[in-house]
Amino acid sequence: MSDMPTTAIEHFMQRDFEAVSEKATAVEAAEQMAQKRIGCLVVQGEDLDSEHRPIVGLVSESDLVRKVMAVDSVDSSVSVGKLMGDVLHTISANRSMLDASHFMEKHGVRHLCVAEGEEIVGLISIRDLVRYFVYAESGPIRDLDDVYRPLSVLMQTAIEKIEEADTVHQAAQRMAAKKIGALLVMKDKVVSGILTERDLIQKTLSLDHNPVEVHVAQVMSQPLIDIDINRTVHDASDLMAEKWIRHLPVTENGVIVGILSVRDLIRMVAVRDRPRFLRQK
Repeated sequence: MSDMPTTAIEHFMQRDFEAVSEKATAVEAAEQMAQKRIGCLVVQGEDLDSEHRPIVGLVSESDLVRKVMAVDSVDSSVSVGKLMGDVLHTISANRSMLDASHFMEKHGVRHLCVAEGEEIVGLISIRDLVRYFVYAESGPIRDLDDVYRPLSVLMQTAIEKIEEADTVHQAAQRMAAKKIGALLVMKDKVVSGILTERDLIQKTLSLDHNPVEVHVAQVMSQPLIDIDINRTVHDASDLMAEKWIRHLPVTENGVIVGILSVRDLIRMVAVRDRPRFLRQK
């Protein structure tokens, strides 16, 4: 593995990315995400001809959940141009993977457009960072191999829950208020599954179902996929990749004691490297 602070984004970025028109509806964007099994689309403007449409933003599953499904008056026909972030976050292809992790942490995003000069040439995602840092031969994540129960260091112990009988709209509002991407689902005081942003997008919005009329029990994921607190960071990463999920409940003696997200896997990287990053700014 190359020297971690200087490994360039261009070697790990995705050069092929999915695009959507800024005039597309939220439902159309959700359909595209569901079909491609992705969590983000590059948004193209309509100013020029179809072969030279500029990239004007990004729209993510979080945007659709928080700005469409969680609002009081749900309007699934709203255009993508109104949902994308106000700022297009970009990073140069020659910047390091560590810098990308800092930018994502700072702006609270899971994707960045990668630029070469004035041109957008790729996309770097939180999953790309995980694949790089978790399997690096050295660095903060590799250092955790010597730490007792490393998942306990990374996981979040504050667990948000929702009832099976609650509506998808209520779940989206809870996610938006807490700025989280998953809720544990309860029935009769027992955990019965998990509800994620991806569930909301793929099983409700992409089908143009009204989130006020759909109940959590209809779209939640089950059986629950969890991981024991004594497993390694690599085990957690492998399981997330294998099951194509971003959240893992962490158990101890069969009891859920925390929840681990894909972002948690590399948050320590940005924290450990922050002094170097600040010196370079």
